[in-house]
Amino acid sequence: MDDRVREHAEVLVDWSARVEEGDDVIVSVSEGCHDLAVAVSEALGERGANVVTLYSSAEANRAYLRAHDDEFGLGEHELALVESADVGIRIGGGRNTSAMVDVDAATRAASSKASEAVREAWMDLDYVSTLHPTRSLAQQAEMSYEAYQEFVYDAILRDWQALADEMAQLKEILDAGSEVRLVIGDHTDVSMSIEGRTAVNSAASVAYNSSNLPSGEVFTAPYDTEGEVCFDVPMTFRGKTVRDVRLAFEDGEVVEYSAGHNEDVLGEILDTDDGARRLGELGIGMNPGIDRFTDNILFDEKMRDTVHLAVGRAYDANLPEGEDGNHSAVHVDMIADVSEDSRLEVDGEVVQRDGVFRWEDKFTA
Repeated sequence: MDDRVREHAEVLVDWSARVEEGDDVIVSVSEGCHDLAVAVSEALGERGANVVTLYSSAEANRAYLRAHDDEFGLGEHELALVESADVGIRIGGGRNTSAMVDVDAATRAASSKASEAVREAWMDLDYVSTLHPTRSLAQQAEMSYEAYQEFVYDAILRDWQALADEMAQLKEILDAGSEVRLVIGDHTDVSMSIEGRTAVNSAASVAYNSSNLPSGEVFTAPYDTEGEVCFDVPMTFRGKTVRDVRLAFEDGEVVEYSAGHNEDVLGEILDTDDGARRLGELGIGMNPGIDRFTDNILFDEKMRDTVHLAVGRAYDANLPEGEDGNHSAVHVDMIADVSEDSRLEVDGEVVQRDGVFRWEDKFTA
């Protein structure tokens, strides 16, 4: 076994999930992820955890959804399992990144709504999602398998404490701020309120309210969004590539939208429910190990020189106790490249210009 796989498992179990002896752990394993699943299982055994392993397959899910009548149950049997666990680990990968492309949009929406309670229960765990480099993901990234492996491990096997310390500077600024404004060229000028919200220093560990490995972003839950934003980074949603997305906001809601390719997919997402037309997240990428786009949101949204906004569900970690944020059955991130002709302001003060933060040597006010 590749030594990097074992190191990945160690980081996942110890730094990210913080597994302790006696913890009840659910491990969901996608197709093509056998080696990492073995390494994680070994690490969990060494730590005295109690493990239930689930099999996850996009092709199996496709078959199920295409055969269903759209009257989905609430998944109470799965809910009972998740609610009884302490830790949840998802290992993503798969054989075919487009396996779900021909599942009817209405069926997807019905299934997503029915499983909302299960998703919420997963988020209530010490939950971490990671990815094992597979050939299908390398192909989607337009990279050789060997080069893709190196890319993935550069993003994952980092000094996470050092990155957490740097990102804490941005968290402090956002926590103290009231309004964020993002300006990119002549196509994006959007403002949003962050007053009363708590930013998450997403340092790839549940200790930092972070549920992704790799991570490397600082995010918060904006509201009262006004203006227009364009996303120039192509992303795959529901098995289809969507490019050149434009969203126009009034009173916090998307009132106009367009896309240069597969606009219908964007429309299906925004029509999921009322919350799908409002923002649930503003995130700023800060992982220096991610240096290219790979058409995978787990990596692309963490890339330095990017900002992403997500329509749909807001995360509880960003909200004051007792306050509800935006509710939705979806949470869909869209990414903008801010490496040139851009500025990110908090309460009128420039925090990042052309991808460079104000505490960095190359920053120009």
